[in-house]
Amino acid sequence: MKWPRASGVLVHPTSFPGRFGIGDLGPGAIAALDFLAAARQRVWQVLPLGPTGYGDSPYALLSAFAGNPLLISPEWLLNEGWLRPADLAPLPPFPAKRVDYEQVVPWKMRLLRASFERFRATASPPFMEAFAAFREEHRAWLENYALFRALKSTHGDVAWTHWPEPYARRHPAALAAARQALADEVAFHQYTQFLFYRQWARVRQAAHQRGIRILGDLAIFVAHDSADVWAHPTFFALEPNGQPAVVAGVPPDYFSATGQRWGNPLYRWDTLARTGYDWWIERVRQARALVDIIRLDHFRGFEAYWEIPGSATTAERGRWVKGPGAALFSAIRDALGAVPMIAEDLGVITPEVRALQHEVGFPGMRVLQFAFGSDATSRDLPHNYARASVVYTGTHDNDTTRGWFDACSPEVQEHVLGYLHTTPKQVVWAMIRAALASVARLSVVPLQDVLQLGSEARMNTPARLSGNWAWRYTEAQLAPTTAERLAEVTTLYGRARTTP
Repeated sequence: MKWPRASGVLVHPTSFPGRFGIGDLGPGAIAALDFLAAARQRVWQVLPLGPTGYGDSPYALLSAFAGNPLLISPEWLLNEGWLRPADLAPLPPFPAKRVDYEQVVPWKMRLLRASFERFRATASPPFMEAFAAFREEHRAWLENYALFRALKSTHGDVAWTHWPEPYARRHPAALAAARQALADEVAFHQYTQFLFYRQWARVRQAAHQRGIRILGDLAIFVAHDSADVWAHPTFFALEPNGQPAVVAGVPPDYFSATGQRWGNPLYRWDTLARTGYDWWIERVRQARALVDIIRLDHFRGFEAYWEIPGSATTAERGRWVKGPGAALFSAIRDALGAVPMIAEDLGVITPEVRALQHEVGFPGMRVLQFAFGSDATSRDLPHNYARASVVYTGTHDNDTTRGWFDACSPEVQEHVLGYLHTTPKQVVWAMIRAALASVARLSVVPLQDVLQLGSEARMNTPARLSGNWAWRYTEAQLAPTTAERLAEVTTLYGRARTTP
């Protein structure tokens, strides 16, 4: 597939400004799109959009198919009459530059429940018909997800393996009784998905109207405490008690001396293959309904993945196990046609992974922060890029470029400044220019770098269990002069949208 020369910005919706404690799909989203349009960008990259569970991580979702209800915009609910101004009062004193999830989650969910009650009491027949049509269209995953969330809240939000056995093991009679007893709670969670998909469709349409495509992240693994594992336990390597027999992660690397034990259950790829990879095909189909381009997180895991015993506390004691390889992507292509995908090919990359990437034809990634400190042969230095690649100054797992540079050794700093022919004060924009000037077809810059922010704006620190995914910016930080500066360098290097 041909990739036009383009550039974009990485910013997750939770980071948008606004008065409700967390970024959402309302005015803050539209303002961000206006900024990207003014900056002549063609791509907006987001992290996984699903409902977060453990650690508020978008890579530990309660469902691989559902949307995050925390992203639902109260303003749009007010506009449609499904909230009243009194429902928002009093507004908690949310911090402007961080998401305080302990405050936001209960407040936002109470707000959505109030909206649900008003919707049921006052929605016109066309809206009720639209809700019914949504439930029917997404029945394949929505029924399991909504019942999972209802049972989870009924049992104190503990993991599904701690529910009474009839529910944990999905005894048909128990589930039928639960659907009847928890009908209102099930309908509420279906309603939040109706809202999310409705609002996201508006935001996506607004992006397309501005000539911007959305690049979305698809994590290879799903969370153990998720509707997916609960509803399809035979697809995962589980013990008889439902706990993971083996879990995902990576061996010791740049980010952690003991590796990363992610804790996600691993797939039974042989079982999935016997189904024709139907679950994965539907997952990609759903992703394509939300975004225009898919970034496959941890692509190397499709060739071979790091298998860690479920009882291990770190990732050091693991082994490489073969993944599904090209067979999975052939099945996806046969079912869905050519799907634009990017391979996140960072970490321990073998010739076999490169061969798989070449076979499926997905461009890989380059990260400028990884380029320095070695010699001129580093694959992350711009003079070594292939055109079929995507370059980042840094990813959501990296420090901001300013924070990274300030923490580098004097030797690495000297290498950076010499290679980019710049000064410490100008190093962030020099990195942005290097990414945009490269031959890589797509260049993506985190918004934190566009705003030249330090480590206080870091989105995620791998292996840290709390305090991640909370960064937000303020409305004033999206200055027109910053958009103009990004537009100028984007145009200079032939990546700009054809119209301002």
